[in-house]
Amino acid sequence: MTPLEKINSLKMPFAELKGVSFTEASQDKVVARMTVRADLCTLGHLLHGGAVMALADSVGAAATVINLPEDAKGTTTLESKTNFIGPAREGSTVIATATPIHRGRRTQVWQTRLETAEGKLVAIVTQTQMVLV
Repeated sequence: MTPLEKINSLKMPFAELKGVSFTEASQDKVVARMTVRADLCTLGHLLHGGAVMALADSVGAAATVINLPEDAKGTTTLESKTNFIGPAREGSTVIATATPIHRGRRTQVWQTRLETAEGKLVAIVTQTQMVLV
């Protein structure tokens, strides 16, 4: 099973609720897309910060899952830090790309860049995932 097939076989209800679609996956990079729907926006028709963070969390967690050691039982987020850079408007597509900063025995750290389909930077998220044993 490829890393993308593994991610797509996972039951991730909150990612599904947000409309997250995983499009690329390897041990060194995971990419997902999400359409900015009205129910994910603020009053100004801009993607809500919580939705930005939730997208990044889903992608970082998926990246961790395909990098877990054989004996691991799963993962959970220990910390997440978001730098909001620019908006994503309702109707646009946000692409989230997670790459590793650290992959250790007990923790993994991932940085996720969120950009519009046109390449405009929306946010950079750094998250630490704990490896559950």
